[in-house]
Amino acid sequence: MQGKKNYAHQLFVSVNLIDLVPADNFYRRVGDAFDLHFLRKATEKYYGKGGQESIDPIVFFKIMLVGYLNNINSDRQLIAFFLAIVFKFDRFYIFQNCRYYMN
Repeated sequence: MQGKKNYAHQLFVSVNLIDLVPADNFYRRVGDAFDLHFLRKATEKYYGKGGQESIDPIVFFKIMLVGYLNNINSDRQLIAFFLAIVFKFDRFYIFQNCRYYMN
């Protein structure tokens, strides 16, 4: 008897982003080469005690490092760079179609 698979779309998909990054990726190698945990203690005095938590200083440093290594001077261009990587969009397409983009 011939069977037929009834395909049902999954509402939620579990994906681990670490598994999607190749082992020889440049940024993975840079992340493995540097231990940036000293940044938390070094920047502790610049953070307040109350209010919402800010971005982790290690994450912020890594974002700035990516911007520096790719000669990205603008925060919007940096966000577009990450969107292009994650969603495989063309950065030019993001700039042309983002209603908040202004020179």
